[in-house]
Amino acid sequence: MTVAAPTGLERIARAFARAREERRLAVVIYLTVGYPDRASTAGLLRAALDGGADLLELGVPFSDPLADGATVQRASEVALAGGTSLRDCLAEARGLMAEYDAPVIFMGYLNPFLRYGLTAFARDAASAGAVGVIVPDLPAEESADLDAALASVGLTRIDLYASTTPEDRLARLVPRSRGFVYCVSVTGVTGARAALAEDVGAFVARVRVHTALPIAVGFGISRPDQVASLRDVADGVVVGSAAIDVVTNAPRSEGQRALREFVASLVAAGRR
Repeated sequence: MTVAAPTGLERIARAFARAREERRLAVVIYLTVGYPDRASTAGLLRAALDGGADLLELGVPFSDPLADGATVQRASEVALAGGTSLRDCLAEARGLMAEYDAPVIFMGYLNPFLRYGLTAFARDAASAGAVGVIVPDLPAEESADLDAALASVGLTRIDLYASTTPEDRLARLVPRSRGFVYCVSVTGVTGARAALAEDVGAFVARVRVHTALPIAVGFGISRPDQVASLRDVADGVVVGSAAIDVVTNAPRSEGQRALREFVASLVAAGRR
């Protein structure tokens, strides 16, 4: 008897469930494909998983990443200058899934997906083994075309919500979320912060009223102590700029080791 492969949603749920069983926060690591160069990407993605990352966000380079701070902007510039394309991002996911079972989510802006074609992108992302996509410049109210393309191949779109989101919008949209809910911990763009917003706990509590899905907190998380502070608040953390900074600051030959150790420190900090 043939056993059906788990869907993207099932793989996301399984990753969060495994972290919960281990009494820790799930750790989601974002890396820009093509940074610091195309050849380094595969090794860095594997180093993040070997360090204990539960999910990976593969950043699709874009020329105008309006939700991102200086670190990701610079990584995108370097990746684009090196010729990295959405097809390269799909290839990285495909190669990774041949070796690992961790869920891969594409994090990118709408324009590259539109140029590729939404139906074609969804088909090729599913074929590459991805589970979904995050599109920070696409409001949920305008996402019907992308959602339909993704749903046709078993993928999902993960929504971002900030503490400034009105209560009526949370009540209307969060119950429709799939996979997990991504809560933005600070107002503004991505980037490592010295401290998280004081209201992050209250914000996550507001969101949790509307969903039974796991909640991950991202934007601004850069240190293990910040991860530890979220152990009784969220179900997972998303770390991007700080992971890229680790790669940037390490000698090229030490980038994988430095990233692996950094991710392992985040995983350890998330243990309850």
